Amino acid sequence: MPVYMIFIRERIRDRGEIEEYGRLAPAAAAGREMKPLSVYGKLETLEGPEAQGVVLLEFPTHAEAMAWYNSEEYREARRHRFLGADYRVFALEGT
Repeated sequence: MPVYMIFIRERIRDRGEIEEYGRLAPAAAAGREMKPLSVYGKLETLEGPEAQGVVLLEFPTHAEAMAWYNSEEYREARRHRFLGADYRVFALEGT
């Protein structure tokens, strides 16, 4: 069953840290079954607080999604994301 990782960026606090995240994050995807469905595309907030950007990734299974999220490469990248911006991140099981 597919799993979707949803990243909602609420606010950038340090652009330099976010740029470093953007430089490091792609290496964490190498060799993984991950499909980017939307990466900071045009966004229209219909309800709730405004978001600055959204990323939607598809993985074949929850285990694959968590293996990527908890990989050493992504842990190093996300450290910069934590320092640079406020995000909400969800793992959502598909049907």
